Amino acid sequence: MNLSITGFDYRRVTVAEDVALNVAVGGSGPPIVLLHGFPQTHLMWRHVAADLAADHTVICPDLRGYGASDKPGHGYAKRTMAADIVALARELGHDRFALAGHDRGALVAIRAGLDHPAAVTHLASLDVLPTLDMWDVMHGVTAAVGFHLYLMAQPAGLPEELIGAAPDAFFGHFLDGWTQRPEAIPAEVRAEYLRASREAVPSIVADYRASAGIDVEHDRADRAAGNRLRMPVTVLQQDWGAALGFDAAAIWRSWAPDLEHRTVSCGHFMAEEAPAEVVKALRDLLTR
Repeated sequence: MNLSITGFDYRRVTVAEDVALNVAVGGSGPPIVLLHGFPQTHLMWRHVAADLAADHTVICPDLRGYGASDKPGHGYAKRTMAADIVALARELGHDRFALAGHDRGALVAIRAGLDHPAAVTHLASLDVLPTLDMWDVMHGVTAAVGFHLYLMAQPAGLPEELIGAAPDAFFGHFLDGWTQRPEAIPAEVRAEYLRASREAVPSIVADYRASAGIDVEHDRADRAAGNRLRMPVTVLQQDWGAALGFDAAAIWRSWAPDLEHRTVSCGHFMAEEAPAEVVKALRDLLTR
């Protein structure tokens, strides 16, 4: 089953020598790019995208290595994946655009904002911390919530074999356990996420492995150099910072001087669980 965002056109756009992205485009007006998270595809934005398309050009790609986009055996540093998105927008005629990302897509969005500040006008992050801080705050028994980060950080071979042996159980664990509103991910959408993830195990692992290596190095270099997100930034998060013993807003403020930090009362998949709240936050951001 290949589901789509109603009313959006689909195309493949070449963004690098060996990579083309599957992208849904709808609406007209100022451009905004929406980047999906794990273990999902661009389809997670279906409600938000349809609303924003009333007065924006909405661009929803599958990230490199996910969904129907190409899955090369290399290039999963967020710096490379962010360059994909800037190239995608440019190929679609947009040198400047707003950018919102959830989960893995938020990490790509953050890197795009740091590396390409002239291209990203506004930035929204849904339910992550920047990579460097994510690793810093996870320790002791609370790190169990991120067991998959440690698993997929292992050298090539073992994670792919273990996850590949029971992919639906692995990816389904997150789809079921990270939501407070299971009805927000209908059976046919859940099946599509599982199918897409099942077909992308090596590239998904490569994405996570990069976040335990090269992505940390890039974040650390930015922090040392004082590089920050200079555009207006909105962060939406669950209130998991209090449970894990850190101040998420303070962490974000160290990266984004022009910050609005909001807590959302739902599970991790907020674009599906609370789309109206996400749309409002994005529209508020775009007026700043």
